[in-house]
Amino acid sequence: MPQRPARDGLPVDGVRRAPATMPRGFYAVDPDPTGTPFVPSQDQDSFIPAYPGGPSMDNEGIEMVSGGPRNTLLLHPEDMPDLSWLSTGEVNCCGAPGDMGPNRGCRCGAPIGTEMSECYTPYELHLVPGAVAER
Repeated sequence: MPQRPARDGLPVDGVRRAPATMPRGFYAVDPDPTGTPFVPSQDQDSFIPAYPGGPSMDNEGIEMVSGGPRNTLLLHPEDMPDLSWLSTGEVNCCGAPGDMGPNRGCRCGAPIGTEMSECYTPYELHLVPGAVAER
């Protein structure tokens, strides 16, 4: 798993988002939980979000972290241009925060992954384990 790039808040290629976690043409298996459901952080006093600057939630003063699937396939979002956007209603000012479940689907509409591309999240695509197969 590569280290997620530091985020300085400045535009990248004219877009306000972090540099991609994965270079184009490569993938990694992410052992950490990704996406929904979100669960209370076990240590509320020294809270660290699931991804630095990435999907985490504050639920009325309770810090929440990802309790989603482990071992997702992590890709550069632009490596899967044929995926459709699912209507999860989660596109913000700069992109998708990835905090409402899978937001990318195959042509048939089946949800297969979650893209994170908001200005305060990592820039990456996680494919749901079991939703894709190697050819």
